[in-house]
Amino acid sequence: MRFLILLPLLTFTAFAQQPKPAPTKLAPEITAALEAHPGLVYARYGQREMQLDLWKPKTASQPLPAILCIHGGGWYKGERSSMANLAQALAAKGFVTATISYRLSGEAKFPAAIQDCKAAVRFLRANAAQFGIDAKAIGVTGLSAGGHLAALLTSSGGVKELEGEGGHADQSSVVQAGIAMGAQSDLESARIGELSSKPDDPFYRTFLGDSQAKVPQTYALASPRHHLDKSDPPLLFMTGELDDPSTHAADARADLAKLAIPTGLEIIPQAPHAFLGQQKAFDVCVDTCVAFFTKHLKR
Repeated sequence: MRFLILLPLLTFTAFAQQPKPAPTKLAPEITAALEAHPGLVYARYGQREMQLDLWKPKTASQPLPAILCIHGGGWYKGERSSMANLAQALAAKGFVTATISYRLSGEAKFPAAIQDCKAAVRFLRANAAQFGIDAKAIGVTGLSAGGHLAALLTSSGGVKELEGEGGHADQSSVVQAGIAMGAQSDLESARIGELSSKPDDPFYRTFLGDSQAKVPQTYALASPRHHLDKSDPPLLFMTGELDDPSTHAADARADLAKLAIPTGLEIIPQAPHAFLGQQKAFDVCVDTCVAFFTKHLKR
């Protein structure tokens, strides 16, 4: 009996003594090697200015591929600064990178957020010469809600309803590669239908205006999987092992495979949904991103 009483206590003590994962930090030499351009205005809607922060290697001697980094937060919160570590780590590996602010759902409902993302791509192309960007090689990544927007940006090239009026209409918003992290890729799924049916749903109803059952056409328009076709670029999915299995994008990856579009799934061991805040998971993410974007963007 004594053993049965002590065992749970020992188990709890062992669990409590486990160290917390180390938070993400960048080595000082990484940031020192980068040229920073904070607070660039990439789009205007009346008096509303949309901004991005951009980094590039100081020693770049020729145009480099660019990577847009999109923050998460359920489409209703979050800041571009949460993607700064990833953007700088990638820039140090030979890319021009940018983190963007986009209109959150409390300010403007869908498709405002994806229209901002597309406007940011057009801005990078329009200013490619100034910032040393290879305009023919722009990629995108993002986490959580940002991962969904990254997947949607990757799959919805040429969809006029999602372009918006953020400026530089003469430029293309099509990207050449995407990595969706911790992302929902099929907004027409039964799972999301159930989640959005709840009156207190803080995510999908706020972002898309109502439940899936009430506005199915909006969910289709916002769904990366809905737009997949043979013209799409490579799209990789990345997720933490502890995240919901829906982030594995099994159906979307099957569709991509049928279309002969390069895809895949990177599962980071023992990582949560918000894995960019943990050093070990962050390092895996950076290595994966560098390998993928080098393969598909650098020539």
